[in-house]
Amino acid sequence: MAQKITAKKFTLNIIISISVQIVSLAVSFVTTLIVPKFIDEYNYAYWQTYVLYIAYVGILHFGLLDGMILRYSKYDYNELDKPLLRSQFKILLGFTGMLSAIGIIVSLFSLYGTSMLIALFVVIAITTKNAVTFSSYSFQITNRIDKYAILSLAQRAIYGVEIALLLILGAKSFYWFCIADLVCDVAGFCIAAIFNKGIYFGKSAPLKQAFAELKRNISGGIILMLANWSAMLLVSGAKMIVQWRWDELVFGKLSFAFSVSNVFLVFISAASVVLFPSLKRVDQAKLPNIYVQMRNGMSLLLTAVLLFYFPGCWLLEMWLPQYVPSLIYLGIMLPMIVYTSKVNLLTNNYLKAYRKERVMFFINLCTAILGLSSFALCAYVFDNVYALLYCLVGVIVVNSVASEIAVQRVTGTRIIKEFILEIAVSVAFILCAQLLSRWWAMLAYFGCLVVYSVLNYKAYVGLFGTIKGFLKKPKPVSAAVTTGQSTETESVNCAPNGGDEQIVESQKQDIEQEKEQ
Repeated sequence: MAQKITAKKFTLNIIISISVQIVSLAVSFVTTLIVPKFIDEYNYAYWQTYVLYIAYVGILHFGLLDGMILRYSKYDYNELDKPLLRSQFKILLGFTGMLSAIGIIVSLFSLYGTSMLIALFVVIAITTKNAVTFSSYSFQITNRIDKYAILSLAQRAIYGVEIALLLILGAKSFYWFCIADLVCDVAGFCIAAIFNKGIYFGKSAPLKQAFAELKRNISGGIILMLANWSAMLLVSGAKMIVQWRWDELVFGKLSFAFSVSNVFLVFISAASVVLFPSLKRVDQAKLPNIYVQMRNGMSLLLTAVLLFYFPGCWLLEMWLPQYVPSLIYLGIMLPMIVYTSKVNLLTNNYLKAYRKERVMFFINLCTAILGLSSFALCAYVFDNVYALLYCLVGVIVVNSVASEIAVQRVTGTRIIKEFILEIAVSVAFILCAQLLSRWWAMLAYFGCLVVYSVLNYKAYVGLFGTIKGFLKKPKPVSAAVTTGQSTETESVNCAPNGGDEQIVESQKQDIEQEKEQ
């Protein structure tokens, strides 16, 4: 049976992940704010083009890794069927390696100059990124957050050292930073292999069984992957259209604004790592109350974080005067972090916990179509990058609200006043940033935050009370049971052999759940 998740264990996992993200924050600070100081704007734009397109190489596992998350998140490491997982990894490595080889040949014979270099690095990343993601997921789904922390810490530290060395040596060309990223992937995979020897090394499952399991993983994960991919299009689709429509300098300055906003999301991604495996092990009767408490806390934190935009602009203007236009872009798009964070950390994890991947996919697909249509209209008809950014923020708000409504339907919660207040605060921030001088804008937005907090004081009192009790009473949330995956004619057991009736019953329930999906 899977290890019980206690409140103490859950809190410890959060603390470990946030500690690791302190290093990530430092590296993000270097890559976002230091590197642009020492390389020209064109090379920065080329580097950001590479960063933009490698975000899509994860699509090429076609849902295999997402299926693993959905099917194996209740297992501990010693309960996994190692030969079966070895076969999945080898299939993934072989397939992505083949795609990389084809991509290299095509790039060498059809592209030239900078475009060829960027394409070569991206197609190599097809293999490296998917391999290291497989390793990362194996830690997350088995709740080995300490091992995940070591992997993340090592990767970010190695990348930070590489970037620092490149700056010390006076590297000016973008391709050195791309190579550093790929080397970091290889190093991360080697580190993960130390803790995952049972998954990578040894005899694999028979070919027939391996492909049958591959089919189950892909069929279970393809919808979730498409849901995540369509959600990613909201931001990256806007960046792509900017790159296609305007020149490298406009794209580079907009990418800088996105990079700064991503720094704000570092700690949110840390919590997201541990939340889904923990939710899978929590009694579903307790999920609605956890949802309300977490969203209230996130809203307070994230809207307060926006206040740092105003003094931050003053510092950035002095440090990187060539990126002053980026600060105007940032003043429009920064409220995205409120809604993107809630979707990534909260609503998506809840929909996955309730096995509502199709709902996620439908919401994300509809908002992606809406977004791409409006982005293209702003770019090719109105020729206005500011209008495109306003549309981007609006579509992300729509996506977040629709996702929260979907979660509320399955949890039975009802939150309307909070929606209205959050949107009002976001609009107030944009108006302050665009219409007032820097310091008057900060004072005006601070006043809005005070009003917002007063209107939500009961929710925050309840939240702090819950956190206090959560830390004082480290009792098990629930005794999670492992699940197995099977069809009517063939059973695939990833739990230890034995006749545990509880595991068998859980397998039957999951079979019916997969059929319904």
